[in-house]
Amino acid sequence: MKPATAQRIFAIAACLIAGIIAVCWHTETSAAGCKEPKASATHADSPETKIASSWNQKAAAAYLDQRASWWMDWPKSARDHETFCVSCHTAVPYALSRPALRKPLAESAPSANERRLLDNVTKRVRLWKEVAPFYSDADRGVYKTVESRGTESVLNALILASNDAQNGQLSADTRAALDNMWAEQQTTGNKKGSWSWLRFANEPWEADDSDFYGATLAAVAVGTAPGNYQAGPEIQNNLKMLREYLNRESAAQTTVNRVVLLWASAKVAGLLEPQQQKAIVDEVLGKQQPDGGWSLSSLVGSWKRNDGTPQEAKSDGYATGLITFALQQAGIPRDNPQEKLALAWLAANQNKTEGFWLSYSLNKNVEPHMTPSTALFMNDAATAYAVLALTESTRH
Repeated sequence: MKPATAQRIFAIAACLIAGIIAVCWHTETSAAGCKEPKASATHADSPETKIASSWNQKAAAAYLDQRASWWMDWPKSARDHETFCVSCHTAVPYALSRPALRKPLAESAPSANERRLLDNVTKRVRLWKEVAPFYSDADRGVYKTVESRGTESVLNALILASNDAQNGQLSADTRAALDNMWAEQQTTGNKKGSWSWLRFANEPWEADDSDFYGATLAAVAVGTAPGNYQAGPEIQNNLKMLREYLNRESAAQTTVNRVVLLWASAKVAGLLEPQQQKAIVDEVLGKQQPDGGWSLSSLVGSWKRNDGTPQEAKSDGYATGLITFALQQAGIPRDNPQEKLALAWLAANQNKTEGFWLSYSLNKNVEPHMTPSTALFMNDAATAYAVLALTESTRH
């Protein structure tokens, strides 16, 4: 057989295999569907090795550490009892993503800032009945006290459950945080099953639809907690209300909220039916841009910036990192062409000197921010989720 003929045969065979994988993924998106192809032996030119070597993990860690330190020391984040606010844009993504860099960087223990953040959350959980809320009705207007309590209860549980998942043991502090979370769950009305959530007219975390976002994070916390916490009889009624709320409201949500629901569905058994998972996956993949990334502005409907400037339509690190990670959690095969394109976008779009991924505020342009540091909030979240997606892609 001529070499050229053999090459053509091998190329056709490779295309057929890729096609079979893609068909299997679109036919069944649940974890019980098409299984991921086994990674090859540790070849230097394997896709996983190429991804790992194409972005600067050390610089990403340095950026995340620096930003966490800035946030924890920023006077405006300070709260009573010598604690600080746990922000959706900087502190929470840091807590979720920084441990993923420990193995690649050969670190033997949590970073100093990870420890400081965990200590802060633990302190506020232990002082839950004494510590003041992040915001109060007196200083920020009606409902801010209950919104703060609902929001913080979910974020505290998520951070501590994620930390416990690393060693497989549910701590007493995490159980207390989860208890606080369930105590804040709404049990009546059209929001039954969700949590009151901070509303400051800011997408994607503090807008009128962010109650749903908060509920999806609560589900992630429950499903992340080790020791099969989600099967505990004492939480089944709460979990039932949460499932019903997420199912009841999911169809009306923007795509970005449904992306986090997809992530949550991979954590909590029976949260979504396989066909519901598939519908979200298809919706998300249909919004992927030709360069392999996603634009956050395409995921939030008709949301307008409050400063009147046009939304940024380019692919960004937050949307691409979050979606890529959520798809991975939902069981997308490693060889799915669109997933591979997304990972390639992430690997190529890091600022490798400073370590971050660029993203854009849905609410205002750079100029109106309080300081140059506050203008980086979207980059903080983008970097965290890009790290989660890229490190997940190299796990075996």
